[in-house]
Amino acid sequence: VQLQASGGGLVQAGDSLRLSCAASGDSINTYHMAWFRQAPGKEREFVAAIRWGGTSTYYADSVQGRFTTSRDNAKNTVYLQMNSLKPEDTAVYHCAADATTRFYGRSAYSRKSTYDYWGQGTQVTVSS
Repeated sequence: VQLQASGGGLVQAGDSLRLSCAASGDSINTYHMAWFRQAPGKEREFVAAIRWGGTSTYYADSVQGRFTTSRDNAKNTVYLQMNSLKPEDTAVYHCAADATTRFYGRSAYSRKSTYDYWGQGTQVTVSS
């Protein structure tokens, strides 16, 4: 499967953005999907994940209550709605996919090693 993130841009603190991750090459209906981000000079870090079936979502503490991930399997797309953006949210945002159909414990969804496929990212810059 190929993944393409879009929707990034330059916004001010407090603004909102919605990122999209469009998949091609396979249906993501039974893929776990996730968002990670990487700021300059920092490690790539977990942001959010959604299990296949869309019944469960997971978030990093730093975005809990501000970001929401969702999926539209009919469009083969995953979304990340980002509200109340902060300058520390500035990063390149990547989407990722895991082809397994089994469910993991919560912690597994935040590990980069869980995911088999990665897309090129989209830049989000939040000015203060």
